[in-house]
Amino acid sequence: MSNLINLREEPIRGLLKKLLQDMTTGKNIIFATDIYTGNSKDEITEEYVLSSRAAYDICPRVEKNREVQNDRTRAKAEVFTPSWICNKMNNHCDAEWFGRENIFNVEDEQSWNPIYKKILFPDNKTWQDYVLSKRLEITCGEAPYIVSRYDAATGEIIPIEKRIGILDRKLRIINENTDSEKEWLKWIYQAYQSVYGYEFQGDNLLIARVNLLYTFVDYLQDRWERKPTASELNKIVKIIVWNFWQMDGITGTVPFGKPQEEFHQMTFWDFEQGINDTEPEQLDCKIYDWTKGEEVSYRSIRG
Repeated sequence: MSNLINLREEPIRGLLKKLLQDMTTGKNIIFATDIYTGNSKDEITEEYVLSSRAAYDICPRVEKNREVQNDRTRAKAEVFTPSWICNKMNNHCDAEWFGRENIFNVEDEQSWNPIYKKILFPDNKTWQDYVLSKRLEITCGEAPYIVSRYDAATGEIIPIEKRIGILDRKLRIINENTDSEKEWLKWIYQAYQSVYGYEFQGDNLLIARVNLLYTFVDYLQDRWERKPTASELNKIVKIIVWNFWQMDGITGTVPFGKPQEEFHQMTFWDFEQGINDTEPEQLDCKIYDWTKGEEVSYRSIRG
């Protein structure tokens, strides 16, 4: 099992069923790669993830064998970005938002030095505005732009005070501007609701979701010196599985189309209507609008 994530230990093991949910299809996310079962369309199941006899463990890219890494680079152009580049790009976005540079850290070649003094906001913006600002990481992989538990290119663990993900920055702001645990949790949930990401390959998506969950656990332990309750974990997982979803980014639909029924008998009506079981129906991906409290299709808001 991976040194960076452990899907067989708590709290992940007890939440696997929820973490594998595809909110669009009502089923599990699929592998979308044939290295695990030989069939890209197979759902990722708890049984597979927890099995000691699985063909491959689901683990971060940096821990996959070199042959698998190379195959995925050739097939899907999968190359994960080093943290120093993620930091540089996130810093650029923050410089645009704040109207000045060096908000969270100062870059130092292929590294950075954190700025520890409390962050001040422009006269026309508040810390709440920053927390609520919506951000999307496209083709997110393991979500290194959103959360930075480790360097996706090297596997090096990053301590909380040096983390540079978009969500990490929001959580730092919440730490600096809240005094009570109740208020802290309220804003943490809203911060999670404000960040989104989609990914084609199911193993990457599962790892991204786990990284967001671990990040919640890390910050809660660091700030309040305790573990999350079952209720808190379930609430944060619900947000994560809605906001980080499996999608073909070109079409805005579920990879390989709508999942086929396990048993479907072709009827005369199907034949007359030209329905072909070999060509699955395209299914628009759903996400959740937390402000309005309703499901929406991704394509309807993409423009």
